[in-house]
Amino acid sequence: MWNSIRRSRAAQTTRSRRVGVVVALLACFGLAACTATEPPSPASTAEANTIAPFPESGVIDAGTYLVTGYPVPFEITVPEGWETFDGAGLGKDDPDLPDSWNVTVLFWPATHVPTDACAWSGALVQVDPTAEAFVDAMTAQASTVSTTPVKVVAGDYSGFEFDHAVASDVDITDCDGGKFCVYSDSAQDCNSARVYAREGERETYRVVDLNGERAVIAVGQSDESINPELTREARAIFDSIVFRSDK
Repeated sequence: MWNSIRRSRAAQTTRSRRVGVVVALLACFGLAACTATEPPSPASTAEANTIAPFPESGVIDAGTYLVTGYPVPFEITVPEGWETFDGAGLGKDDPDLPDSWNVTVLFWPATHVPTDACAWSGALVQVDPTAEAFVDAMTAQASTVSTTPVKVVAGDYSGFEFDHAVASDVDITDCDGGKFCVYSDSAQDCNSARVYAREGERETYRVVDLNGERAVIAVGQSDESINPELTREARAIFDSIVFRSDK
């Protein structure tokens, strides 16, 4: 549950950081030095084309990774300083805010969407596995506001993109269970769900049609006061995602 991850990590007194590895690039100074005497072997070519699998947890190194949780895998490029949990998303802290995972890029399973994100108890409805069904359910959801979905392309596949946020007249503390439940992977509750912790949270969703199945990717921020550099970094990760039919 993404909001509980944010609260539990806020209780930690230290934050781990991994120092990135700096790679030196060698320049060619002569034609002979730049000309390979033999073509690369098939083994070395295959090794060069291999993309590392996306890690399950912890602070990850900068690089491009392959995520395989959907029917079609996707590539994602991540800079330094980002952390993953359960292999279902990325988060990064704003050092000027008291909690953690203030910016996120999530690819968490979404099977049920409540008709009302605030009065969600008993209102969690399973949606068909298509991209259109999820978009329709989210944009019709009460207690939220959404922009008009637009068509987008993510590699070899197309889909829809829209912004989603808490409606201005909603007090999350008055919601069922004190939770603002955007979507869940359960019909019973929002214990394993995308839950907003405060009124200032908002996300941009990209819902990709994978030949009748869907992938849901979201980039979001927990507060309007977050450093704009972090939100731009999160958006760059979000835009780096491409689904490849040949993977």
